[in-house]
Amino acid sequence: MINDTAEAFVEVLETPLVAGAGALSGLTFAAKDNYAFAGRVAGNGSPAWKANHAPDTVTAPSLQTVLNAGAALAGFTKMDEFAYSMIGSNAHTGTPLNSAAPLRVPGGSSSGSASAVAAGLVDFALGSDTGGSVRIPASFCGLYGLRPGHGRIDGSGLKPLAPSFDVPGWFAPELDLMLRISAVFGLAADKATAPVRLWMPDTIWSRMDAAMRSALAPGIARAESLLGPALTHAIPLYGEIDWFETFRLHQAYEAWASLGDWIEVERPDFGPGVGERLAAAKAVSEETFAKVSQDRSAIRAAMDEALSGGVILLLPTAPGPAPLRDASQSDLELYRRATMPITCIAGLSGLPELTVPGASVDGAPVGLSLVAARGGEEMILDFARRMSAA
Repeated sequence: MINDTAEAFVEVLETPLVAGAGALSGLTFAAKDNYAFAGRVAGNGSPAWKANHAPDTVTAPSLQTVLNAGAALAGFTKMDEFAYSMIGSNAHTGTPLNSAAPLRVPGGSSSGSASAVAAGLVDFALGSDTGGSVRIPASFCGLYGLRPGHGRIDGSGLKPLAPSFDVPGWFAPELDLMLRISAVFGLAADKATAPVRLWMPDTIWSRMDAAMRSALAPGIARAESLLGPALTHAIPLYGEIDWFETFRLHQAYEAWASLGDWIEVERPDFGPGVGERLAAAKAVSEETFAKVSQDRSAIRAAMDEALSGGVILLLPTAPGPAPLRDASQSDLELYRRATMPITCIAGLSGLPELTVPGASVDGAPVGLSLVAARGGEEMILDFARRMSAA
């Protein structure tokens, strides 16, 4: 039984569960508390949710895949309430430790999964990503984190927040293990198509301060040593359409569709920020949703074209290191609003994104993201391997 020194778990199994044998035998893992597991109630980051929902009857396929491959399930991890935050704090269950930067938050919403891996409590962990919930904790905790493209991995069995964005994802402390886990899901780096060029749009990079640019420069240099200088042209439609608002409103509409009926009946208590976002979600009209859905379709088409032919998009995973644990709610909201215009790029377009660790600002980790066209998971995994050897 794990000694949860990072306060990362909501439930630690007395004996890790082994249900198969295969490529992940001998490894331990944790699963975020929004994964269905037969005979258990997934808490979804909310004590009220857990108190009045029945146990699941079927285990989420992505969780079952890892079990079938021989990994031992150590327990279930803390998460932000309903996965509707990226900070990593939960008013009901607390804030897990960020072992890589103990004075800072771990990031969310897959906070406990990232915390458990960073603390060495498990070898790897499953999370989920809607608006950055794997990528941001990976960046904050100095881990590899993969958000597969939407629909590439079976996401059924995840408690829904915004189903057209929600995807399973996973964390690993080392690249070799990230590749090993990904291969179990059919994402084998050895089967990758080679990329042909890099793209670092000024749209995003011009917003980064000197400290972030300096920290990420060695990783960028390794990437450019393989494919030459990156293109820097703007992201298409980024000026004509407000990408952040498109994401925010689309996600909000789906979140209320997923949670609203239950909320109206149960009237649960919410932590800071979550209740306000859900109240705003309730107010999103059908007309507004139709408009942002149209904008999202245009964005997806533009990004499909921009990434065609083997382009890898390089982005800072986040605008800086994790906020401090004692940051004010207003400062956390400012950080969230600086982050979402970056993370929404892959989310709106359904793209795969891999967070690569190895840099730091003010002594705290920051990640570099590799993004590819839909279906390009193998490409970015293989390119990360090539970067590590460059």
